[in-house]
Amino acid sequence: MVQGATTVDFSYDAEMIDYDEFAYFGENLAEWGLERPTPHVRRAFVAVEGLRQVSALVWGDGPPEMAFIHGSAQNAHTFDTVALALDRPLVALDLPHHGHSDASFYGPRALSEHARDLDVAIRELSNPPLAIVAMSYGGLVSVALLHEHPELASQLFLIDITPGISTYSARHILDFIEGPESFTSFDKIFERTKEFNAGRSEISLRRGIMHNALERPDGSWVWRHQRHGAPTRTPEPVADLWQYLEELAMPVSLVRAMGPSSVVTEEDVEEFRHRRPHDEIIEISGASHSVQGSHPLELAAIIAARL
Repeated sequence: MVQGATTVDFSYDAEMIDYDEFAYFGENLAEWGLERPTPHVRRAFVAVEGLRQVSALVWGDGPPEMAFIHGSAQNAHTFDTVALALDRPLVALDLPHHGHSDASFYGPRALSEHARDLDVAIRELSNPPLAIVAMSYGGLVSVALLHEHPELASQLFLIDITPGISTYSARHILDFIEGPESFTSFDKIFERTKEFNAGRSEISLRRGIMHNALERPDGSWVWRHQRHGAPTRTPEPVADLWQYLEELAMPVSLVRAMGPSSVVTEEDVEEFRHRRPHDEIIEISGASHSVQGSHPLELAAIIAARL
């Protein structure tokens, strides 16, 4: 496993390309110096609550060893480089209202409702228990999910998230997510993405936009999580996630980003240690909140060492 990224020159006209979500893995491999064939990856859909569907990427041909759950305003492809580095069977899910999953009646942030949908999808696409790797908002959903269904997971990796997250600690993330609902061109959505993702390569940001945004017939662009419009139902109130986390029986590893965009504070770390005194906290120096984007090989190594 190579621990550093190489500089690769890719160029294409993103506004003219026909999007093929499986055509970018070669870029991931080249950018991070991973020398291996592209594994078999397929898009799967699982029916939840009637005709609604939750979608996922299923990596490899064997029974998945891990389930990956992304953060708010992201999608399953955010873990592509991590999955390529791990080279193991796994499933990466699109949360409801995100990626290729259908809209949730409750909108893009509805912990309890999204947890119920993931319960159905994980059981359909894997043979639990398995390791669950969950980043940011996906980590909060996973805590709610495993509190109700602990049999799903052998262990939990929380990627730069604790129940202590606040609007203050996540203000820079929320500023990006709650920005414009559409952009007049690819260049506009690309410029905003660069502004909020300093240090990431342009090729990775372009690739991320192609996976996470849609071009409209008039040439404008919209994020996938914003294309569904307003929710039609009110989510259930969320209980005490710290208490839920404390009560989980499986091992929990907190992977903390030690970069300026992290949302985990020192107070959060102390609370985690208080609630989970026998679990570990792994810190990644210089990592952004989206550890899987800034330090994918380090994250893959951390997961592989603990499976």
